[in-house]
Amino acid sequence: MENFYIDNKDLKFQLGHPLMKKIVALKERNYSDKENFDYAPIDFEDAVDSYDKVLNIVGEICGSIIAPNAESVDAEGPQVINDHVKYARGTAENHRALAEAGLYGMSLPRKYDGLNFPMVPYVMAAELVSRADAGFANIWGLQDCAETLHEFASEEQKRRYLPQTAEGKTYAMDLTEPDAGSDLQSVMLKAHYDEKRGTWLLNGVKRFITNGDADISLVLARSEEGTTDARGLSLFVYDKAYNTVKVRRIEHKLGIIGSPTCELVFTNAPAELVGDRKMGLIKYVMSLMNGARLGVGAQSVGLSEAAYREAVKYANERTQFGKTIINFPAVYEMLTDMRVKLQASRALLYETSRFVDVYKAYSHLASERKLEKEERDEMKEFQRLADAFTPLLKMITSEYCNQIAYDSLQIHGGAGFMKDFPIERIYRDARITTIYEGTSQLQVVAAIKGVTTGVFLNQMNAYSHVEVAPDREHLRRMLIEMGEEYQSTIAAVVQVNDTEYVDFHARRMVEMAGNIVIGYLLLHDSARNEDYLPSAEIFIRKAKAQNRERAVYIADFELKDLGHFKMNE
Repeated sequence: MENFYIDNKDLKFQLGHPLMKKIVALKERNYSDKENFDYAPIDFEDAVDSYDKVLNIVGEICGSIIAPNAESVDAEGPQVINDHVKYARGTAENHRALAEAGLYGMSLPRKYDGLNFPMVPYVMAAELVSRADAGFANIWGLQDCAETLHEFASEEQKRRYLPQTAEGKTYAMDLTEPDAGSDLQSVMLKAHYDEKRGTWLLNGVKRFITNGDADISLVLARSEEGTTDARGLSLFVYDKAYNTVKVRRIEHKLGIIGSPTCELVFTNAPAELVGDRKMGLIKYVMSLMNGARLGVGAQSVGLSEAAYREAVKYANERTQFGKTIINFPAVYEMLTDMRVKLQASRALLYETSRFVDVYKAYSHLASERKLEKEERDEMKEFQRLADAFTPLLKMITSEYCNQIAYDSLQIHGGAGFMKDFPIERIYRDARITTIYEGTSQLQVVAAIKGVTTGVFLNQMNAYSHVEVAPDREHLRRMLIEMGEEYQSTIAAVVQVNDTEYVDFHARRMVEMAGNIVIGYLLLHDSARNEDYLPSAEIFIRKAKAQNRERAVYIADFELKDLGHFKMNE
């Protein structure tokens, strides 16, 4: 029986990162829950052992149930019956298995029946589920919505809704509409307060809603009559038990077919306001989207793992010209590049998760007591890092995911184009990752702030001061030189003092930053485990060449050259 956690040593390696001691101590409030909950850890080792045991269960369910169901779910898909969604047989079985194992509400506090896990082990579980079936990962991963309720809902709402998460109640975030996709400030679904009924009522249409017929939905709606911008939007929670939202249709998609993408019709649907009016998009949905982008990062890494393993398996089995194709340089170079991108993605995923863990822990702690100045400063620093790294993560891991899936199918040759092999489904599933929860282009818009404000540069400098073994000092030196090139390139672009010019080169600058950051992460990983040194060496050398190409292109580019790219206007 396959176990997707046990067969992947990279996960346990990331679980052992030195920052985990701080994260666990913050999350566990110095292990104070042990007085009230018999399953609460008594110290750091006990906590990590608990994460390890739970991830073992996740890995077993993924290997023995979810992955074997993936092909049938892809073929069957969900249906609309009597205005509601019926999951494919395999999807329902997956959900039941994870719910019965207590794997919903992993990150919620124990007083709401959660496991109180940090983001790192929760994201690992998301990666495992995504490797087994990326479509189902959307259904399981939308429990992230419970984190938004935990952060912003009233205590009474928390007591009512959050324990339902551990019971296996499903979630959805109802944001987009036919005329409001990435531009969420254009949302027009109407919310009005009915004085007679003493409740808010929602009316309108939502489209492209993942798992749209969920038990509990967070809905972005226009609460302020006469407004047309973000200041008129509020966030609401809707309970499916009211049965006032109909599924008009399920979209027919290229991939992630098991995950129902719905068009919804709200007709006087009773809902509760979450937090303050007018803050729905400005504050709450931004937090919700950051969590979703971290989830897509985990999904991308899980898909990359699946695609890579399929390629290795096929290359070891397929014989051509008297030998298995893994022995051909053209093939083993592709496999090595895939492995390097996979480890690069995973390093960035868990570094970002650690940043999120620290600042979220301080944020929740601040609601219980006043933070010391040192704690407040540390929270702000980790929040800056999380805000900068999250869009970088989403963009890079999803782009790598598509590249790895593409190369895996290429290694399969014509066989990969047939439905006889899982890579055909994995390839289709991967395509959405650069699109939903904000396209790669929108991630650049978010990540460029980390470039122009110096967040990435400051972190590169911090990374550069970590000691490395003498035999890899040349790699650290290379990264420092890349950082200097990056700094001078950014300065030259900013000096032009033209917003459109900065926007035009934004992706190149963000990719340069990502290459340097990941190079340092892999280099530091190699200090803890020699097995990561080849990936660090290959990645840094290739990244140096890529950054040089981008720097030269930018240096040779003049403001007047922008006109050449407007020929289609």
